[in-house]
Amino acid sequence: MVSSTVWRKSSHSGANDSCVEVALGPVVGVRDTKARQAGHLTVSARAWRAALDRLR
Repeated sequence: MVSSTVWRKSSHSGANDSCVEVALGPVVGVRDTKARQAGHLTVSARAWRAALDRLR
C-alpha cells in the first residue's frame, strides 16, 4: 500500500515544487507534487527499475 509510505522528492527540485514524488516499496507510487490530491500512479518495483534503466 502506497498511502502509508514515505513520499520523497528530488533534492534538485528546489523550493518551487515542480517535480514528482516517489514512494518506494514493493509497489512504487508516483505523484505530482503540485497535485497530490489528484492521486498517484502505482507500478511494480520491477517495472520502476526497468523504466529507470531505460532513462539512463
